[in-house]
Amino acid sequence: MFSSVLPAFLIITADFTRIPQSLYSELPYPEQLSEKTIINSLSCPIALSATQARKIQLSSQGLTNGNSKDRSTRATLKTIQQLGYIQIDSISVIQRAHHHCLWSRLPRYQIEHLDQLLDSGQIFEYWSHAAAFLPMRDFRFSLPRKQAIASGEKHWFDKDHKLVRDILQRIHQEGPLQAKDFEQRKTANSGWWDWKPAKKALEQLFMEGQLMVAGRQGFQKVYDLTERVLPADADTRLPSDEEFYRHLIIQHLQANGLAKPANISYLRKGLLKPIQQQCQIMQHDGELVLIKVKDQQYYALPQVTDLLNKKVSRSKVHILSPFDNLLIQRQRTRELFDFDYQIECYVPAQKRQYGYFCLPLLWGQQFAGRLDAKIDRKTGVLRLLHLHLETNKVEAFLDALKPALTDFMLFNQGKRIEVQRISHYQQDLNANNQQQWRQMLTNPNSG
Repeated sequence: MFSSVLPAFLIITADFTRIPQSLYSELPYPEQLSEKTIINSLSCPIALSATQARKIQLSSQGLTNGNSKDRSTRATLKTIQQLGYIQIDSISVIQRAHHHCLWSRLPRYQIEHLDQLLDSGQIFEYWSHAAAFLPMRDFRFSLPRKQAIASGEKHWFDKDHKLVRDILQRIHQEGPLQAKDFEQRKTANSGWWDWKPAKKALEQLFMEGQLMVAGRQGFQKVYDLTERVLPADADTRLPSDEEFYRHLIIQHLQANGLAKPANISYLRKGLLKPIQQQCQIMQHDGELVLIKVKDQQYYALPQVTDLLNKKVSRSKVHILSPFDNLLIQRQRTRELFDFDYQIECYVPAQKRQYGYFCLPLLWGQQFAGRLDAKIDRKTGVLRLLHLHLETNKVEAFLDALKPALTDFMLFNQGKRIEVQRISHYQQDLNANNQQQWRQMLTNPNSG
């Protein structure tokens, strides 16, 4: 029945929200596939509007209504498993990015959750496209990179074999150690690129997989031997190339809904071509479908259009981290959201357009501005250094932004909000505009 009906739908409509759910229930899921399916025999991809594509990605990312009342570590682990990773970052002008990204999806998230999950062996630290917390269930898929680095592939630094042996011996004998536990040799202008030799060696051993992060103290890594950190039941089988590529593809699509091979292989050296080839094989075998949004083509899992039935708020404001999983793929953000974002903390101050650590403001299913903010931890003041508005529905947006700012202030353990500057993408604001909008955001009785 399915094969006789589906082509008609594909020919007459691009609105897949109208296709009965029962029809999709007959699609085989990846683990059930043994032969080509009808959907892959069609040369035309499924056409979706940009609005539908945005809804799919936001639903996949867990950025829907944000009304979850679950404050358990179980909910935090489930979110990390869905996203595939949470990027770790040291910038602390507001709450650090790894906590911020989880809070954006779990309003009751507690910052101690990551330490608890790390201590219990349910997550681990390693490298995704950057330093990240990853689900322990995916540990085996960190092994190809570790093996490559142990076999001589350079990560950042040349390997000091003698120092590596000495460090391993000390940790074996003394237990978990931090970089500061080794003799320091600092340069005048110390930075991550001129770490002291022991720190470089520790990171080399970490990237090779001989050491793991047992925890953090004051945000500094505590290293220990892998065999003393890794849970006894961890899956340590080295995946085949095909298993590894399939994992990257399926995990990325579960987290993002739709993607190009370049998205899936982002910052993964040498993987673009094999990912392209594996996507083609999986699409040919019915495990992936093609999606077309405007003039761009993406891969997706066969059940992707089920996500169009999920509710995504049209009015809630999410104050996102610059390192949020939704935003890391800047090109895809431009394509789907028409939002051009660049983090400016690495840009010289005189060349910054919006601010040092600008936070994208997601209003429903569109970006409506960005906010450079800083928490003064001594006074509890959350300073909005620069609020840049990118919508013409200013008052409606500010009404929606106000409760989000209050929640964000409390998340950062703040007590009050201070607005310093407001700008608009089309208007030059006069003093009256600035004052009126400041009052809307800071006056408890407004809005």
